[in-house]
Amino acid sequence: MNKLNKQLEELATKISQQDIVRMDVSKSTVGWHIEHSLLTINFIIEEVRKSNPINYKWRFKLSRVLVFAMKKIPRGRAKVPKVVAPIKFDEKTLIEHLEITKSKIQDTKTISSNKYFNHPYFGNLKLDKTLKFLEIHTNHHLEIINDIVNGKT
Repeated sequence: MNKLNKQLEELATKISQQDIVRMDVSKSTVGWHIEHSLLTINFIIEEVRKSNPINYKWRFKLSRVLVFAMKKIPRGRAKVPKVVAPIKFDEKTLIEHLEITKSKIQDTKTISSNKYFNHPYFGNLKLDKTLKFLEIHTNHHLEIINDIVNGKT
């Protein structure tokens, strides 16, 4: 969780560059990637909170094994679910949303470790694996943001 907090601090440093876009890196702006990361964290934490541990079932998923082992999500493979697709945001709302997200991450300390998130590609992830996924996912978008800002392809 400490890594996720550090990643949020890094996202915060990019908010002032939220309008930058580089089509050779991503069709989306820096702000879109920040907002998507925050929406994803908040949505998934709420899903974990609502989950019923009795319904948890573990299944082998090769995609989960590969992503968690490499700690990397391949670019351009997945379509963003509508529920975490940014619609409207600006510098002010990104800052506000960042504070909400920090609070939600802090609240995960009160969630039972048996609660879980059902990821569409990786299956059911208990709280510890969910937090690890959020770190991997946030890092994925931080790398894209840095490539946009620094002009890398």
